[in-house]
This record gives sequence, structure tokens and C-alpha cells, in this order.
Amino acid sequence: MPGWRDRLRGDPVPWLLEPADPAVRAAALQRLEGRPPDAADVVEARAAAMAVDPIRAILAAQDPAGWWQRPGPGYGPKYTGTVWQVVFLDQLGADPDDERIQRACEYVLTWCPTSSGGLGAAGGSRERHPPPSAVIHCLNGNLVRALVGFGRLDDPRLQAAVDWAARTILGEDVDRWYASGTCGPGFACAANEGRPCAWGAVKELLGLARIPPERRTPRVTAAVTAGVEFLLSTDPARADYPMGWGNTVPSRSWFRPGFPSGYVTDVLQVLEVLAELGHAHDPRLVPALEWLLSLQDGDGRWRNQYAYNGKTTVDVERQGRPSKWVTLRACAVLRAAGPG
Repeated sequence: MPGWRDRLRGDPVPWLLEPADPAVRAAALQRLEGRPPDAADVVEARAAAMAVDPIRAILAAQDPAGWWQRPGPGYGPKYTGTVWQVVFLDQLGADPDDERIQRACEYVLTWCPTSSGGLGAAGGSRERHPPPSAVIHCLNGNLVRALVGFGRLDDPRLQAAVDWAARTILGEDVDRWYASGTCGPGFACAANEGRPCAWGAVKELLGLARIPPERRTPRVTAAVTAGVEFLLSTDPARADYPMGWGNTVPSRSWFRPGFPSGYVTDVLQVLEVLAELGHAHDPRLVPALEWLLSLQDGDGRWRNQYAYNGKTTVDVERQGRPSKWVTLRACAVLRAAGPG
């Protein structure tokens, strides 16, 4: 019977399972081989990943108080400040039980919440809460996803951020919109000149998707439905979502799959979140899946086209080279979508 690997020009799975890259190995065992998080080989690989770069280097740069670079909400410096390290550590599969990870989570949950409930962006060096005008979907969604992954779903501060996301997506019970942040319902964002921002939508849905369905409130469930409808309102392969500031052509970043992932989104990540939410077989995704397959090389591998080299605490992969992380992302989507 044909399987998803038959759509590839080569089999990259043995490459992804190499012990030399234990973080990738741990993720591939779970996402491609179906191992549970407590399987012996997953636990072994995750433990090995904590002891080598890039996770080792990121944690080595952490202040004992739990922050990176400087105290405070930690949006700046971009890609090396506190919030970015928490997001990237989650994407790398860092161990939630490590005390340094929990110290970072507690720091973020202490200083990023705003009076609106959302998690705000601020780049200063003072330990004070950001204003509600600093909340944007991309950061809130990235942090919600990371903090849920690190075991903080029951924390009331995280629950408030989840509820903020759902309320703002639906336009319910929101006292005020802000010209400098999330400025309306349906993912409207000041960064996109007040138009719905698909980058923010993807990040926010990634956060909500990580909440087990049985733990989602009716409001969160409705917000997820609205978000899925928005992402499927156009062909993800074209990525011609609403554009502000006079742009008439989608950003090239949409078509450059990379790793790690900050606030920029690519077509592959649209596929990832829709697959995670159970829509991998939607026929409207066929062009995007064909686009994804067209990017593989002769060995069934994908290049890292957005590697953040020189911008992060430590480089994860090299720009333009075959990428284990991007290949893993692509294979996980193709596995969810089936043999085609």
C-alpha cells in the first residue's frame, strides 16, 4: 500500500534519526515514527539534546534569574531576548522538566502579561508589565504555544492569554483596540496597516492548536474555527492574504521555508497548523502540498531558506543548505496528508 514516503524523491528519515543531531532525532521519533514522549529512545535523545548545541548554548546564556540579555518583558534584542529564547527552545524540543526551562517560563509569565490578559511585547530593561497596546497575535501565539508545550496550560496567567486570543479573534468582550498593536477582530493588526495579518493568524492558531481539544473552551473552539476559515479563504500556495502599506505581492518570506521560526510565517507553517488542527486532507491544500513537494531535492530533503544566521544566540543550521529541521517539518505535514 503506498504511503507518504512514496511521494518523496528519496527517504530522508534515516538522516533525521541520526544520533549526531539528538534534538532532530527526538522530534522525528515522535512526529514521524509515532513514538510517545516517554518512550525510552525519545527520552534518551531529548536528554542528549539538552547537553549539546543549540540548546546548550541558549541555556548557557541565560541569567540565573531566568532572563536573557536584559531583564524585563524580553522582546528585545530581537531574536536573542527572553521571549525569543523560550519560543526557540520549545521549537527545538527542550525538556520541560529542566529547571532552567521552568525558570524561563516563570519569568515570562511574571513580566509579559498585560492588563488585557494578552502577552505583550516590550524591549526595555525594566521589570514592568507592557501596556495592553503592546499585545500582538504573533508574539502571543508563539508564547502560548511554547508555554503550553512546557507544561504551563493550567497557569491562570497563560489561561488569560489564551482567552485574550479567542476574544480578540472573535471580537467579543474587547474593551478597546489599539493603533499600535492588535487593532481589531479577525487578526487585524497595526503591523499590517489594520488589515488581518495572516502571519499573526498562523502563530495564534499554533498556540491554540496545542491545547488538547477536550481542554478548549467553547470560545477557543469558535476562535479556532474562525482562524481556519481565514487561512483557507485563499489558496495558501499563493499566500495572497490581506496586505497593508501598499503591498500588492505577498512577501517572499512566505515561500522560503526555514527554521527556527520567529514572527515570520511561511506556506509550510500554514500547512503545519492546518494539519495539526485536523485539516490536512482538505482539497484546498492540494496546490500548497504540490508546491512543498516541488522544493525537495533528489534525496527527499529540503533546504533551510530562512535560517536567521547571525541573528540568534547560536546558529541552528546554515542558510541554503539541506536542513534536517525543515525536512522534518515537511515530512510531518506530508505524513498527516497521507499518500496523495
